[in-house]
Amino acid sequence: MPNGAGRRIPLRLLGFVRLIQVRPRPLLWLSLIGIALGSILSGCSPIYVLRAAYEEGKILWRRQPIVDYVQNPEVQLDTQEKLKTVLAVREYARTVLKLNVGGSYASYSYVDRPDLTHIVVAAPKTELRPYTWWFLIVGSVPYKGFFEKADAEQEAERLKAEGYDTNIRTSAAFSTLGWFDDPLLSHLLRYDKVVLSEIVFHELFHQTLYIKGAGAFNESVANFIGHRAAIDFFRTKSGDDSIEHRRAVDGWAEEREFGGFIRELAGTLTELYGRDISRDDKLRLREEVFSRGKAEWARRIADRPQHRLRNFSRQPLNNAVLMHYLVYLQDLDLFESLYELSGRSLGKTIEFLKDAGESGGEPFDAVRGFLAAAKGN
Repeated sequence: MPNGAGRRIPLRLLGFVRLIQVRPRPLLWLSLIGIALGSILSGCSPIYVLRAAYEEGKILWRRQPIVDYVQNPEVQLDTQEKLKTVLAVREYARTVLKLNVGGSYASYSYVDRPDLTHIVVAAPKTELRPYTWWFLIVGSVPYKGFFEKADAEQEAERLKAEGYDTNIRTSAAFSTLGWFDDPLLSHLLRYDKVVLSEIVFHELFHQTLYIKGAGAFNESVANFIGHRAAIDFFRTKSGDDSIEHRRAVDGWAEEREFGGFIRELAGTLTELYGRDISRDDKLRLREEVFSRGKAEWARRIADRPQHRLRNFSRQPLNNAVLMHYLVYLQDLDLFESLYELSGRSLGKTIEFLKDAGESGGEPFDAVRGFLAAAKGN
């Protein structure tokens, strides 16, 4: 996902429950959503719950079928093509990948704000460990979303006062994990067809597999599926030599490259934080690590100014910023190895991932165990 837009973060932290998909009067609908959210959210203020209900209610109320919307003569041709691509992606996800698509992404909803949500991430200053928020339905998650920037800033200030590094970023999309039929949100149309497809595949996979309390696994594996599915989709739709297929292939290669770099940087910091030196020395030395890391990444991609993750070298760094990347990029090569072992069949890969998720153990370990057993045979 392009850095300038921020990564997609599903607001599973809201823990939506399924309501009857009808259109009651707006105030009644808002009340129903608010009651549902209030009954399952733990540790959230009534204002947070009501605001979430209000914003989700607006999104759902504004839905209109994409097949109808694209017939509007006022819709630009480029937008029509993107909307048709979304419908094709959803069909591919349903029929080829066997994802739990339901009614998601069959509709379109206008969003009357430049940034959909503001995401707060936090981490201790001398540990690469995410601060987590706990919610009844989804367990611990390493982020919390707000519809108002001021609310996100207030939460970040609270955590700063407790001694944490914090980071606030915007998010372009979220998932209700199938509790509602999520529409395509209007501001997603600013992305090209490849990135848009990656987002939709990513979110649809969350509707298929989401493991309570396993935030890094959920996001990393959905990141992998989003990229790999887009590659296969555009190969089938447009051919190996199409511009879209090449962009999808390059995007995944860049994501894995950056994931490897972040893993190296995290290893250096972990070694530093584990040293028997004072906290002040750790804080001083980590700034040197941050500076060297940004310079090294700039050097690596100096001849690739269009690299998707090019902005990393330009942003301020702290542990919270790195935790965001670590959540989305953890062990991407592990999933790639599973894909190769499955005969490069994404469908078979997804089936194993579902089995691993249902095993009840730590999901990354389940995947590693499977790969080790397979190589041993």
